[in-house]
Amino acid sequence: MTIVLSGTAGPRGWPEPGCACASCLALPAGHRRPAGLLVDGRPLPPGSHVVGGLRVLYEPGGDREADAAGPYDLVVLDVAGRPERLGELRRAGLAGAGTRVVGVGFDHRLRSEEELGRRLALWGALAVPDGTVLDDVAGVPVPRPRRALLLGGSRSGKSAEAELRLAAEPYVTYVATGPTGDGDGEWAARVRAHRERRPAHWDTAETTDLAGVLARARTPLLVDGLGTWLTAVFDEHGAWEGPREPVWRRCEELVAAWRQAPQEVVAVSDEVGLGVVPATASGRAFRDALGRLNQRLAAESEYVALVVAGRVMPLG
Repeated sequence: MTIVLSGTAGPRGWPEPGCACASCLALPAGHRRPAGLLVDGRPLPPGSHVVGGLRVLYEPGGDREADAAGPYDLVVLDVAGRPERLGELRRAGLAGAGTRVVGVGFDHRLRSEEELGRRLALWGALAVPDGTVLDDVAGVPVPRPRRALLLGGSRSGKSAEAELRLAAEPYVTYVATGPTGDGDGEWAARVRAHRERRPAHWDTAETTDLAGVLARARTPLLVDGLGTWLTAVFDEHGAWEGPREPVWRRCEELVAAWRQAPQEVVAVSDEVGLGVVPATASGRAFRDALGRLNQRLAAESEYVALVVAGRVMPLG
């Protein structure tokens, strides 16, 4: 029995014929053909199968066909399009440590092969060439950093990148540090957009006790973000015009908890100081405090990146 991926792309291939986008123009015609899974030369339809004693789940289009009683041996799905689907399978016990996860459905939603490889490595999945025999394919686990800090300006894509990093995890706690938006329609719309973009199976904690959340964590954490947290801390201690020592103490507590984080944590923060110098003393104090906090957390992080216009630039 031989299991072969005859193709790995979306329905129109990658590049798509006649498409002039940057992703498609960078690849030769026929680089990846539409997805197809063959067993001894015969097409395997999407769904849940037992093939030669192997439990196989084939979901090339994001379909929900899983019905196995335990972990699959092989999962082939559009993980780049719906990484949260892999998180759902892992949460349900249908994809375990011994499950080989292979991606298909690749197309110009991805800007390059390099970006494809980066994302699948984050999710514990493989991107293989067309024609790969899957019988003996085995993935090499890529360890992720315990602490990741993502910096960027407004609308830089830093929050989306943070969510992407944890998208295929079975359990994630999203730590929202900002206001809920009550009484502010525009802010409430922002909060709602973030909430709708996150996988439905993630938990949410709305708190400014970041040090406590880090210390008690039992699942990976996504903290979004440190700028709104620091704003809330300034508010709580009346530090905009009053003494700021309580703010410095809270920052020290956070850095200490970050250093000892028992679970993976991804935090988003604003990169400050790239624009106009704040006109008020309180504004300058906030800018300086957040800049110092970013430096302290970066020094305690295994991975730090600056996100600009949706592009991720790792910082050494």
